[in-house]
Amino acid sequence: MEALLTSTAVVALAEIGDKTQLLAIVLATRFKKPWPIVGGIFVATLANHFLAALVGEQAAAFLDSLWFRYAVAASFILMAAWTLVPDKLDENEEAKPSRFGPFLATAIAFFIVEMGDKTQIATVALGARFHTVLPVMAGTTIGMMIANVPAVFAGNALIKRVQLNVVRTIAALLFLVIGLWLLAVTAGWIG
Repeated sequence: MEALLTSTAVVALAEIGDKTQLLAIVLATRFKKPWPIVGGIFVATLANHFLAALVGEQAAAFLDSLWFRYAVAASFILMAAWTLVPDKLDENEEAKPSRFGPFLATAIAFFIVEMGDKTQIATVALGARFHTVLPVMAGTTIGMMIANVPAVFAGNALIKRVQLNVVRTIAALLFLVIGLWLLAVTAGWIG
């Protein structure tokens, strides 16, 4: 349960203002069909985060050593700093959805744009931390949906009302606390 809840919270906060959330807004304004976009986000996130959690879990199982645990802790601390950097959706990253329709365009675009993204790297780290794929994938997917479904339905109005700097700071603090906690456990400072 800890893996599910932690994964949900970490990704929901990290996704606020992320380029995939901006992509959700772009697709929603282009297609004006929110449910196929939500479905595409869900399918893409399940696939992408399953693979990311699997990589993290397998890496942890393969590299279960003191140094690897320090690396996982450091990755959460680095994610804290990275979360403070706002994302922009570059014009060349924008999907060309008119060719595929809203569901397929969203699924393809989200899967590709999520590659190497903060939330995907966080999913790898969470998979490594908890040594389990399904609860981490479920949690990170729920977190993505918590952050992106309102963006699809409310779009630009939501972005104008949410203070992204505050949310980014909270997300960064969450990553930092998890990283410091893992560092303290690995070093044996706390039980």
